[in-house]
Amino acid sequence: MSANVWERDRGMKILVFGKTGQVATELRARADVVALGRDAADLSDPQSCAAAIAEHSPDAVINAAAYTAVDQAEDEEAQASAINGQAPKAMARACAALGAAFVHISTDYVFDGSGARPWQPSDATAPLGAYGRSKLAGEQGIRAAGGTFAILRTSWVFSAHGNNFVKTMLRLSDTRDRLTVVADQIGGPTEAGDIAEACLTMARQLQAGQGAAGTYHFSGAPDVSWADFAREIFAQAGRDVAVADIPSSDFPTKAVRPGNSRMDCTTLQAQFGVARPDWRRSLARVLKELKVT
Repeated sequence: MSANVWERDRGMKILVFGKTGQVATELRARADVVALGRDAADLSDPQSCAAAIAEHSPDAVINAAAYTAVDQAEDEEAQASAINGQAPKAMARACAALGAAFVHISTDYVFDGSGARPWQPSDATAPLGAYGRSKLAGEQGIRAAGGTFAILRTSWVFSAHGNNFVKTMLRLSDTRDRLTVVADQIGGPTEAGDIAEACLTMARQLQAGQGAAGTYHFSGAPDVSWADFAREIFAQAGRDVAVADIPSSDFPTKAVRPGNSRMDCTTLQAQFGVARPDWRRSLARVLKELKVT
């Protein structure tokens, strides 16, 4: 049974914030959702988001929209905070008023990236930059709203859509046979379609009174460095490109990236039955969609 039939047969209405982003695109491909783009819901105006929820009166809301320009956020923290902090807070309040379940996508950037142990949802947060601070503010606002919610922190998102590491590596490999890639940042690459499936599962279960509200982690397995991720991309794509490991200090960016983005995802599986996907299999799907293999 297709996802579209699943939704219609049960009369469940899911409203999605985001329309053309990586996860929003995959949500639209998997379920009969109502997806709102910037023209229909301006996340820099939180009250417009609350008004959209009141207008559509959904059973569940998935927020797949965000300010994601990590470096640019250092110069535009007020805008990032409005979109990533105030808008989700307004959404959560509107959902609480309606009794609708709310699923929100957050990030590993709420942590400081120290150590080598996988981060647990209950670990203390300490974002390193403006982007992480804005996302943490959104989490705090959602928790304070008092409704039925699930915050899903994820990392290293890739897909056949938009801008992401996989597409960047493929583009660079068109003209280069050797690349230097950071090797001291470790995390779990996560395909947008896998995130979409997780969000839909959580929304459906929460709306049905199953699972538990709270904060969860979701990332692909196994954990790797960006350099090893690049090697697997080239291996699967059949491209003869040498990857040289470099430290983060050799690739300075305006915003500091966390060195440790490993995430403990066990509570998500325990509560919702969602296991960590093997990102290598997901990568194969994406490369096929891109007609690379």
